[in-house]
Amino acid sequence: MNTSMQSPSLDACKSFKLQQHFQFLRGSSYHYTSPSIHKPNYCVSCRDTGSRKFDSRERVKVNGKGKENVWSIDNEMAKTDKERDKPRRGRRKRGGKRMRNVTRKSKGDRVMISSAMLMEVETVLQTQEPVILPSWNTFISSVSGIWKGVGAVFSPITAEMEPIEIGNKNEHLFDCYTLSRIDIEPSPSASQRSLIRRKVNWVTVNPHGEVSESNGGNNRSTDAASSFDIHDAPDRKSRNLPKFESFDFGKTDIMEEDIMGMEPGLVFFEDGSYSRGPVDIPVGESDDSNYYLSPTFKFEQCLVKGCHKRLRMVHTIEFSNGGSDIQILRVAMYEEQWVSTANLADQSDMELDVKPFSQRRRVQPSELTGSWKVFEMSATPIYGEDNTTETTQGMPYVYLCTENLKKRSLPENPVYFGEEELLDMQDATVLWLPGGVTSYVDVNKDGTLCIGVGWYSDEGVNLVMERDYEADGKLKEVRSKSEMKRRWTNPPPM
Repeated sequence: MNTSMQSPSLDACKSFKLQQHFQFLRGSSYHYTSPSIHKPNYCVSCRDTGSRKFDSRERVKVNGKGKENVWSIDNEMAKTDKERDKPRRGRRKRGGKRMRNVTRKSKGDRVMISSAMLMEVETVLQTQEPVILPSWNTFISSVSGIWKGVGAVFSPITAEMEPIEIGNKNEHLFDCYTLSRIDIEPSPSASQRSLIRRKVNWVTVNPHGEVSESNGGNNRSTDAASSFDIHDAPDRKSRNLPKFESFDFGKTDIMEEDIMGMEPGLVFFEDGSYSRGPVDIPVGESDDSNYYLSPTFKFEQCLVKGCHKRLRMVHTIEFSNGGSDIQILRVAMYEEQWVSTANLADQSDMELDVKPFSQRRRVQPSELTGSWKVFEMSATPIYGEDNTTETTQGMPYVYLCTENLKKRSLPENPVYFGEEELLDMQDATVLWLPGGVTSYVDVNKDGTLCIGVGWYSDEGVNLVMERDYEADGKLKEVRSKSEMKRRWTNPPPM
């Protein structure tokens, strides 16, 4: 059982064209349908399911000057007919088009989106070996309690912060505070394990949007723990936000309420980190009789830092035309701090040590380049002969670990925003977000769909969670990585 309340949001869509079609498994706990909409590859839409509603769903087509109308429905139909006459390839491929209003202004500007960074293995320190399966009881003990946090929504196209609600004065609000209560409750069935009940209250703030970064976004606090905060913005005084403690969350709206058990698509680790989403995505041909169906899934991934802080990234992705079109509808992230156990009647009055995302600088590609010592733990699902995944104890997984020295290189085409220029956007994969966060959804040359999130801190540690799907739509692997940047006492001569 899993019910959720979709929070008000301004959604943006970024789509991929795949030669291989998907047909998603119905009945998944993470599956819900949305109205059929014929979408271009790049679009912007407004949607609000809360009490204050947006009046329309806006669509914006993007075309390069002097080019043919690549989004024409006639072109699409002709292309579809042509593809039907060709033999199907076994490989999926992501497509992309050119887009205006995207350019590099100067070296001082911050990177917002880029292509994927190149990661090469330099030395294998520990070959892959099996590890003990994580304990469910330890995991639920790690995630339970009262969590205070902040949240924001970002455009999948431009990585810009987007409003998440309309205020009482019809103003856009860009940040939110959250209070999550996560309880452990017994399962109604004796054959199942304990369940996790989550209830999230929230309040929205900040009509100003994201604070601009001076000095090319290189502002850093002397305190490494808060080094992604912006302290000397010119308009900082005019953008002071109310503190978390000034709100009574007992009277605020409920953003989300759901129950999580050992569902097949959940991969968890004992520190409280996890990756959650569908596990089986059968490939199928698109059918004219159900062209209006656009299955939508939420992929939630959680990274834990020091047991008491965590980052949750939620990608909402729509799969239309039998899976041939993949569109990222929403990118939402939340950073939370554990404050007390869930059984305490009174909430902790400990001050929240997490600033809203609008007040924090964005991580840059140069900070993730260089040599890294990477400890990786992977979970690979075991499929039975009948490919049955709906079991009372969840999907069986094999956990493996390995350790390597890896080198990460700069992306070939980082993209800034400013003056109008025509650039190729088909390789725009990584969103460089505030608070040291990177987000990416990509289909590689082998047809593997990867949904990932990274969380970097100036201590030189980068936490990563990635979820891969095979070309046939089945969950391939989930990887949890802890990367430590190599520091040279005496830098080698250049």
